[in-house]
Amino acid sequence: MRKPIIAGNWKMNKTVTETRKFIRELIPLTRGIGDVDIVVCPPFVCLEAAAGELKASNIKLGAQNVHFEESGAYTGEIAPGMLKEIGVEYVIIGHSERRQYFAETDETVNKKTKAALKAGLKPIVCVGENLNERESGITEAIVRRQTKLALEGLSADEAAGVVIAYEPIWAIGTGRTATADDANDTIASIRDAVGEAFTRETAERIRIQYGGSMKAENAAELMAKPNIDGGLIGGASLKAGEFSLIVKAGSKG
Repeated sequence: MRKPIIAGNWKMNKTVTETRKFIRELIPLTRGIGDVDIVVCPPFVCLEAAAGELKASNIKLGAQNVHFEESGAYTGEIAPGMLKEIGVEYVIIGHSERRQYFAETDETVNKKTKAALKAGLKPIVCVGENLNERESGITEAIVRRQTKLALEGLSADEAAGVVIAYEPIWAIGTGRTATADDANDTIASIRDAVGEAFTRETAERIRIQYGGSMKAENAAELMAKPNIDGGLIGGASLKAGEFSLIVKAGSKG
C-alpha cells in the first residue's frame, strides 16, 4: 500500500510573515491525519521560517528547486546541503514552469534528482505534456520518455524513493483538469515506464501524484483512482482551509 502524498507548491507567493500565519492556520486543520504525507513548499526565503513553525507537526517541508552541485560559482542557486541543513525533506524538480522559463532539460532534471538523493532529500520529479502534444496523441510517449530520463542511473531502491508528479501542462493554473480516468491511465503509463526501467516491484512502490489543477472539489474523485497517490497542488495550496480539505480527501482515515 502506497502512502498518499499531498504537496503544496506555493510558487512565487507569500512573504515570511504570511508563511508563518498560513502554517499556524494549517497545523490544527491537519492535526491527527497520519495516513497521508503532507508537504508545503514555500519560496526559498521562507523556508527557514517555515521550518521553525513546522516543528512537532505532522507537516513536512519542501523546496521548489535545487541545484545539482553542492557549491560553486552559481549565482542565485541553492545547493542540496543548504536545504537539508535547515530542515527541508522534499524538493520539487523539473516543474513545467522551470522547464519553460528557466531552460530546465531532461538532463538537468536527472542531475538534480541524483544530487537531491545523495544529500538525503526526497525528489518530487515533474513530468507532463503540453496542449499540442496532447492533441497530437503523444502524451504517453512524452511522459514515459521524461520519466525514464529523470530516473536514469538510479538504483531500483533510489527510484522507488522518488515521487513523480504528473502535471499536464495544459491544465496548470488554467482551471482545466484531466478527467480522473485520463489522469489514472496516464499515470499507469508512467508506472509502466518505471517497471520497464527497473522492476515491476519498483513500479508498484513508487508514488505518483496528479498535478493539474487539483482542488477540493475534484480531489476525492482523482485520488480514488488506483494509480493516483496524491497531488502536487498549486493555487489551491495557498489557502489553508482548501488545502486541508485536499489533504483529508487523500486520507484513508
